[in-house]
Amino acid sequence: MAVTNRIINCVKSGHTIDVGHCNLFSQRLYNFTAGKHDADPSLNSTYAAFLKTQCKSLSNKITIVPMDPGSPLSFDNNYFKNLKLNHGLFQSDSALLTNNEATNTVDELLDYQDFFSKFGQSMKRMGAIEVLTGSSGKIRKKCNVVNS
Repeated sequence: MAVTNRIINCVKSGHTIDVGHCNLFSQRLYNFTAGKHDADPSLNSTYAAFLKTQCKSLSNKITIVPMDPGSPLSFDNNYFKNLKLNHGLFQSDSALLTNNEATNTVDELLDYQDFFSKFGQSMKRMGAIEVLTGSSGKIRKKCNVVNS
């Protein structure tokens, strides 16, 4: 079964109840352009300032920040509302606003009923994927990096 970008984008709905460790995204706050000590310009400046109060260094591996600060313990479509305000915690979240297909999916998921329906359909499709196992499969050592 083929997995489309649309399905992946809908599955990102799970980020509504997820957190990120500071060391996995703080480069966006302190060193986005190598050597310039700048913040990612795609981040809302107020949100970036808030994140800097939570993550005071690039190397902080302990502190966690909710991916959906408005309702971190509720499974809802707030994650997508935050994205539209440029409050994507990870660069991969913000990337959902960089092409028409992904942005259209985000816009659809702003509708509360569509959010639940599309997430359910996408999880069902993801559950039908035949996972490679044994020596045929690979498990990432770090979730944000493809193994070398």
